[in-house]
Amino acid sequence: MKRLISIAVLALLTMALSACNTMAGAGKDIQKAGQKVEQKAEDCRDGRC
Repeated sequence: MKRLISIAVLALLTMALSACNTMAGAGKDIQKAGQKVEQKAEDCRDGRC
């Protein structure tokens, strides 16, 4: 029984860590897209649209 609980806890920790990496990657992608939108807005404000 202890072995089953240990395996379950290890599996949950592994999934939690991989989810964190996925969310961090998504956050970086969203941030990069936001920077592109911001740059385009600045270009249009300066008349280079």
